[in-house]
Amino acid sequence: MEITRIPNKVLAKKVKEISVSEIKSGSYKELISDMRKIMIENNGVGLAANQAGKDLSIFVIDNKLAEESNVPDAFINPEITEYSKETDETEEGCLSIPDYWAPIRRSKKIKIKAIDENGKKVKFKTRGFLARVLQHETDHLNGKTIKDRANGK
Repeated sequence: MEITRIPNKVLAKKVKEISVSEIKSGSYKELISDMRKIMIENNGVGLAANQAGKDLSIFVIDNKLAEESNVPDAFINPEITEYSKETDETEEGCLSIPDYWAPIRRSKKIKIKAIDENGKKVKFKTRGFLARVLQHETDHLNGKTIKDRANGK
C-alpha cells in the first residue's frame, strides 16, 4: 500500500460513508491495520483512507496519541459537530504532499462523533494537538488538503 499524493483526484473529493453493518462485519479491519502500518512507516500522526487510495470515510491516528487521550485510534464516518471560536495557527505537513509545510489556522477545541472499528459510536470533546490532528484528517475525508487551507479554500 502506497501513500496517495496530490494531484490524485481521490484526495480532492468527499469520500463515501460506510454502513454500521459493514463495520461490524469486520470488512475494514485489514485496511485499518494496513493504514496504521503505512502511517507509522512514513512517520505520520494520522492517515485518511483516501491517502491510501480508498474512497472511504476512515482515518487512523497515532496509537500513543489516542491512548494518552483515551480515544480510539481508528475513526469511521467522523463528523466534527462543534468548533471553538478560539483558534491558533501552527505549521502542518502532510504525507500526501511531501516537503510542503504551511501555517494552518484551526479551532483549539472541537467536538467530534464517529464510529470505532468495532462499530461502537464514540463522541467526545478535545483540544490542542489531538483536535488539530482530527481536524486535519477530517479535512482529508472532505476532499480538502493543507494546500487548500493555506490557499484560503
